[in-house]
Amino acid sequence: MQKNLGKIDAILRILIGIVLAYLFYNNYITDTLGIVLLSISGVLVLTGFVGWCPLYKVLGIRTCRTKK
Repeated sequence: MQKNLGKIDAILRILIGIVLAYLFYNNYITDTLGIVLLSISGVLVLTGFVGWCPLYKVLGIRTCRTKK
């Protein structure tokens, strides 16, 4: 599994995921929307830490620099 997320992309994913989780746990977003956004935040944090996004792989996107 080759990394396809750049450093800035990974950091933004982690920060957005943390903000979404914060909003859910402090009841700013609730019900079905809250659960969906909490799930999305989990995926964002996970892909940010791993450095690999399966959707980027399917679409052929790479935000990290390649070594030549």
